[in-house]
Amino acid sequence: MSRSPLGKTLVIANPAAHSGAGEKGARFAEDFLRSYAAATKGFEVVRTSASGDAVGIAECAGAFDSVVALGGDGVIHEVVNGLMRVPEDARPKLGVIPMGSGNDFARTLGMKRNDAEGALAQLVRGHARSCEVGRVNGVHFMQTLSIGLDAAIALDTTKKRAEGTAQEGEELFVRSALRILSGTRSGYRVSAAFDGEPAAELSTVVFAVQVGPTYGGGFRICPDADPADGLLDVCYNVKLPGTPRILGLLGLARFGAHTGSSVVELRRIRHAELRFDDEPPCQVDGEELCGREFTVDVVPAALKVIFP
Repeated sequence: MSRSPLGKTLVIANPAAHSGAGEKGARFAEDFLRSYAAATKGFEVVRTSASGDAVGIAECAGAFDSVVALGGDGVIHEVVNGLMRVPEDARPKLGVIPMGSGNDFARTLGMKRNDAEGALAQLVRGHARSCEVGRVNGVHFMQTLSIGLDAAIALDTTKKRAEGTAQEGEELFVRSALRILSGTRSGYRVSAAFDGEPAAELSTVVFAVQVGPTYGGGFRICPDADPADGLLDVCYNVKLPGTPRILGLLGLARFGAHTGSSVVELRRIRHAELRFDDEPPCQVDGEELCGREFTVDVVPAALKVIFP
């Protein structure tokens, strides 16, 4: 085995992830790391029991060399927010064993999804790279901030997964989009200022800020987003299209082919100030965020993340 980047390792597992697959993954991780002593310099596996647990566990992980989040994007989001509370000089590396329905951060990293054995094999042979995280109103995100109809769709898919729907990934995202867009007539008025430029007045339907390329289970909303470039990628509409056009753009976005449309604009930023007339739907890595004003920043090289 080549030199493992894990060192002393804490695995934070959500046993309820992906209809109980998280618990199976946690047991496999325990057996694997116990059997292959060279993979770590000692390890612990801690299971969460409630939403928010992983934040506090990760915050207290400064004695470890790496923290591995086992579960869906929700537990990864919590682990990232906990790690960002650890002083930078003591902050462990981040690894992921993706056991969820969306797994968009895992797509960014190139990790095997819903395959604990495959993901662990990637981690022990992997390498660490410095990656940025986003921050909005003090909340960190490792993949996506979205505001508007796309956020309403994302929150709806999160709710449906929690209810145990049989749909996953792209199918679930599209079904939620059809249901929500069918009742939509207008966008959300916002004053948006990027990197100190004069504010633009928009009526936004889609406003996505990305660390990595995808969200919604693989939709390539910002197809060229690079988690190690020190910038956030933004995709937002500059015209207010009708529902049929929105649905068409949604289909194109599955493959990142929407970027040539005159309806949308893409750009890279370090900072944004957003002020909405009315409170819009907003989600951060699938978690709801309430408010009308949002301050968005990039935190460059915030975390060392283990890539395959």
